[in-house]
Amino acid sequence: MQSSVWVGVLIGLTTLCNTACTAATSSKTKERAMSDAKVIQNLTPEQYRVTKLCATENPFNNAYWNHHDAGIYVDILDGKPLFSSKDKFDSGTGWPSFTRPVEEKTLKTIEDRSHGMVRTEVKSKVSDAHLGHVFDDGPRPTGKRFCINSASLRFVNVLELEREGLGKFLALFSKEQIEEEKKKRADRIKSGDYRTALLAGGCFWGVQDLIRKIPGVIETEVGYTGGTTSAPNYEQVKKGETGHAEAVRVLFDPKVVSYERLLDFFFTMHDPTTPNRQGNDIGSQYRSAIFYADSKQKEEAEKKIKEWNDTKKWKKPIVTEVVPAGAFTSAEGYHQDYLVKNPGGYTCHYFREF
Repeated sequence: MQSSVWVGVLIGLTTLCNTACTAATSSKTKERAMSDAKVIQNLTPEQYRVTKLCATENPFNNAYWNHHDAGIYVDILDGKPLFSSKDKFDSGTGWPSFTRPVEEKTLKTIEDRSHGMVRTEVKSKVSDAHLGHVFDDGPRPTGKRFCINSASLRFVNVLELEREGLGKFLALFSKEQIEEEKKKRADRIKSGDYRTALLAGGCFWGVQDLIRKIPGVIETEVGYTGGTTSAPNYEQVKKGETGHAEAVRVLFDPKVVSYERLLDFFFTMHDPTTPNRQGNDIGSQYRSAIFYADSKQKEEAEKKIKEWNDTKKWKKPIVTEVVPAGAFTSAEGYHQDYLVKNPGGYTCHYFREF
């Protein structure tokens, strides 16, 4: 969708913004919409409504209200660290609650007089994302309750902190806690509580960056699959001669995001109607494909493709391959989390809101 169209849509949405959104003023509506047109392409619809339109997600029905893993919660917009699991507590409200930010400099507060109340809105200082509110009814030692929307956050498990450039926060966690997280993850994978999806939708930089933001996604890894040679590298794959596709292996929690729901996101973040192409990237390595792990995933993938074709949201038929998962070779280190390491780097992927 052209950015000018997004601007028109966003101006309309901004007029419906919750009055708690202190950043929205009539004199800056168009300017704000112009800026948000870039942001919305990297967010799910709910993430956009919460962070930019100050909506409030439903209590007891969001990603992190009952989440107890060890790690850091970062800003969904820019990845800046906001809160630690060490400061998280069960407030009984149905939203994630914290006693303090991980660093005071990451937040700003603004008086909110909407809805006949006087409250204190909490925003991210750098991205200006609406996060929630802070109240003076929390536990000791701070007495504060930062009541935050899950949709404003992305969780980075302690096991991924180093890889995502957040290694300095490892000091908050003991060796025992880190070992416990390793064991929990292994047990959840073994028991089937966590499942794996293998998806190809063009350049894996952009696909990984969007998938990681989906609530319920635990871990992502980019690599190569579906080819004829063993242990391929990028120099081989980029020539389009090995038969491999650039793919993302996704570890996810089906209690939070089902496989079918994950595929819905997949079909909005890339164009599944263009054979061997995404944007300016051309070649079989950029094909759209779902590599299924078992017969259930195959059935769900084929069902989902039919549903999307029936909706006619894409004007052309979907050409996504549905094929058995084979060997997966992890891509070189510089490809992993590329857009986290290189904000503003190349991508042709974005969430479409049909």
